[in-house]
This record gives sequence, structure tokens and C-alpha cells, in this order.
Amino acid sequence: MFAAAVLLMAASAAAAADKEYTVKSSDGVVIAVEETGNPTGQPIVFVHGLLGNRINWDKQTTDPDLQKFRLITYDLRGHGLSGKPDDAEAYQDGRRWADDLAAVLRESKAKNPVLVGWSLGGVVLSNYLAAHGDVGIGGLVYVDGVIELKPDLITPHPEVYAGLASQDLRTHLDTVRTFLALCFKTQPDQATFERLLSNAATASWVMTRTVPSMTVHAEEGLPKAKVPVLLIYGGRDNLVRPKASIARAKSLNDRIGSKIYNKSGHAPFLEEAARFNKDLTEFAVSAEGSN
Repeated sequence: MFAAAVLLMAASAAAAADKEYTVKSSDGVVIAVEETGNPTGQPIVFVHGLLGNRINWDKQTTDPDLQKFRLITYDLRGHGLSGKPDDAEAYQDGRRWADDLAAVLRESKAKNPVLVGWSLGGVVLSNYLAAHGDVGIGGLVYVDGVIELKPDLITPHPEVYAGLASQDLRTHLDTVRTFLALCFKTQPDQATFERLLSNAATASWVMTRTVPSMTVHAEEGLPKAKVPVLLIYGGRDNLVRPKASIARAKSLNDRIGSKIYNKSGHAPFLEEAARFNKDLTEFAVSAEGSN
């Protein structure tokens, strides 16, 4: 009975440590934020990709070995519970996405955080570096990150991107499913896939149509990173080209490190979560020690 009570109290304390709140970006867009893990631990801020939201990181935020960190996730503009402006300029201007991240860092008071950006989240990291530099940042991890929106770095799927931009409801929703499936070499379990699919369907259509023309400042941002930077790519990625992306990033900053997960597609943090979490832990600890 006593043991059960202790476990219940521990579970309640863990739940109480989690919190959700919102911040306002430079243009007034409301950004939804969630925190888990150790409130006094080293911060890790996760930035999801196109048609995702903070639940993409569930295998990180629920991992026992990552609970020593302060885990901060948020929904990009146009996604999840964050604001969804109706004007294309709110999404085309990459600086605004960078300012969203800056608002999260400012309001959370995260000290020397490690920033983790998946897919389109990589663009957000690069644009953040271009706009704000790396002062106060502990390190950056690009996970199958989009370095630049260029044909030599992005695998062509013209029919998919045309379908995502379609104003026909059936075409749009069917293509969202196709796009999500392309993210994985090893598909997630049915419940996880359906949850991710339901979330993807709620993303702003204006945002989805506009993102392909979003401004990307990798050429300005990546050279500014003096802190540790690690690129992790799935070797079987079917959306971005891993080797070409790594080569382009390293041409902009030769201090960047890289790893390829040969069993993964576009989402190694889900497909090889145990390995990813171990690598993230080691990187975060190393980054903290270098500050």
C-alpha cells in the first residue's frame, strides 16, 4: 500500500512538472509551447517539420534517459495549437519562423539550450542563426534537416507537393497521407501513424502552399555557428538527399559533424529512437561541457 502511494505521488509530481503555455512572436502570432522532463535540467528545444507538431517528439519526451533534461517542444506557426495566419507572407518570410523560436527561447528563459530541428525545422535553425546568431545557444542538431530548398538537395515529388497545395479536399487529404508515409522507411505503428496523420490534416493550407517558397538563409546562418553542430540523417531518406545536404552544410561550416543512420528514412528520431536518444544525450552533455 505504501509503495503504491509513493508511486502515485511520484506520478503526480511528474505530471505537475509538465506545463503548457503560449508566447507571442514578433508579428503577434501565438506559439503553443509544452515542457516536460527536469525543469532545472539542461534545456533541449525541439523544432518539428512540415505538417508535424510537438507530438512528433513523443519518443524523446517520454524517454527515461532524457528526463534529466528540460525538454521544450512547440508547434510551428500554421501547425498544431499555434496561430494560423491567413496571409502567405506570414509563412514565406523565413525570419518570422526564426522569431518564433526566439520568442520561445526568450519566454522560457532557456539557458544555453541545444536546438534540435527536424526537416523544415532545419530551415528554422539556419534562419535563427542568420537573424540572431548563436549567442546563448549550447549547440544545434539538424535531423534530416532541409539545408536549402533546392532541387539538388530535395528529392523530387512534384505530384505530392502539387497535391498538398490542391484546394480540393479529397486530393489534399489523400496527399497528406502519402507525404506522411514518405517520411518513414520503417512505418510507425498504426496508432502513431493515425495520430500523426490527424495532426497533419489540421495544418494551415495557406502555410502548406507557401512553404516551398519560404526564404532560407543557410548561407548566412550556418557560418555563424561557433557552437557544436551535428547533422543526423537517415540513409534511406526519401524526401531530402542526405549526402548532398551534409556536403552543402559542411561547405558553409567545416566544423559541422555528421552521422548517417542507415536503417532510417526521413525520421530517425522515430525509426531508430533508442540510438537517436543516446546520440542526443551524448551531444547535449558534451555541448554543456563546452560552455
